[in-house]
Amino acid sequence: MLNKYARAFFTRVLTPFASFLIRRGVSPDTVTLIGTAGVVAGALVFFPQGEFFWGTIVITLFVFSDLVDGNMARQLGRSSRWGAFLDSTLDRVADGAIFAGFALWYAGGGDDIALCAVSIFCLASGQVVSYTKARGESIGLPVAVNGLVERAERLVISLVAAGLAGLHAFGVPGIQYLLPVALWIVAVGSLVTLVQRVVTVRRESAEAEAEAEAVEAAEETSGEAQPGAGSNGAARTSENASRGSEAAK
Repeated sequence: MLNKYARAFFTRVLTPFASFLIRRGVSPDTVTLIGTAGVVAGALVFFPQGEFFWGTIVITLFVFSDLVDGNMARQLGRSSRWGAFLDSTLDRVADGAIFAGFALWYAGGGDDIALCAVSIFCLASGQVVSYTKARGESIGLPVAVNGLVERAERLVISLVAAGLAGLHAFGVPGIQYLLPVALWIVAVGSLVTLVQRVVTVRRESAEAEAEAEAVEAAEETSGEAQPGAGSNGAARTSENASRGSEAAK
């Protein structure tokens, strides 16, 4: 849902920066790689130590590369299948690193097996949610559904909560509980989104198969009608020829 509105806004904001990088000879693929490396480093270096505030700051600085590289590609007119593939693949890597960082914290210093499991579920469900759409589109289905919690929502909810929870280290009381609440929200929302997409793909698949069967039946009916028409025409021609022969007699 956030993709629809936030992406357009940040694209306009980041356009001048994208133009600056183009003038400096930086390629979109380089921005994609550096952005992913920064997100992974921020998540796996800071989060397992419980440094949620600084980890979120680092991740936020790099996560916007996902918008900058696409903006650069459009300005350069270089939108390609390779660029789209690289961007999508590295998005999955970055998302996995963020929730892996949470899981490592709760498996270690955070000492909470339940939240470790929830973090792992968020990681896995996020990957599967993305896969369902990609797989559905690869078999020719539109997968026309706006899920409850898509990638933008997962990132915003988890990173905002992590950043605020990190303020506990600066003496803000009780705020550390925001992250567990956010992880549960993301987990439940991801499950709902997964169900939405599976149901949508099932419905679109059934509709596509029914349409294909209807077209095939129509073609068979048309094919059967044409020989029949030709046979009737030939019979009438033969009958007329016979009558002409009788008249000649």
